[in-house]
Amino acid sequence: MIMSGKPSVFWSTVGKKVVMALTGLAMVVFLIGHLSGNLLLFKSDPTPFNQYSHFLISTGWLLVVVELILLAFFVGHIVSGVTVAWKNRQARPHGYAKSASAGSPSQLTLSSKTMIWTGVVLFVFIALHVYTFKYGPGIEQGYVTEIHGEKVRDLHRLVIEVFQNPLYVFWYVAAMLFLAFHLRHGFWSALQSIGAFHPRLTPLVRAVGYVLAVVLGLGFLAIPLWIYIQGVS
Repeated sequence: MIMSGKPSVFWSTVGKKVVMALTGLAMVVFLIGHLSGNLLLFKSDPTPFNQYSHFLISTGWLLVVVELILLAFFVGHIVSGVTVAWKNRQARPHGYAKSASAGSPSQLTLSSKTMIWTGVVLFVFIALHVYTFKYGPGIEQGYVTEIHGEKVRDLHRLVIEVFQNPLYVFWYVAAMLFLAFHLRHGFWSALQSIGAFHPRLTPLVRAVGYVLAVVLGLGFLAIPLWIYIQGVS
């Protein structure tokens, strides 16, 4: 077998950008679905949200498989993103003297220049979010309700209680603003990395990215704000 001294496509910078793009787009799809389910929290009746939560849990091994796939996407996105950012930094050790356009279709923006930092904030947020809600108190701690005669976890109650804490609400809202910034640049950059659009479509792709950033960012942050306001009013 002849071994090549050149790195494989997967381990090249281009390959890492493709991995980062594909995993990022996959997580955008997940965010859309996740937000759709969370919108049930706007209902005054806790039953629909708890039914939704219980349905996911009742899928058993299928949910575990999906979670493992999401974890793999998440880790792949982080590793590829950090590696690419580090290589870019090594190529430009002194940074930029000023903000400037990198030329069409790429352009330097606040979102593009802070991708690594918004990514770090989102990493911390996701870890805390999963710990708080997935591994938070459940039936054994008294968070229990009935659905069709079956005792299930009252996740709705936990969410309402957590979002009565103004510090957690502030943190959640801030993180969602960082998410919007991350998506604003990340969406169109991902499509560019996989060659999924023609340069003439750049304005349209950017517009779609902006809409996604606004809808997902505001959609997620509206939930804790609404619950908090309802609780103090």
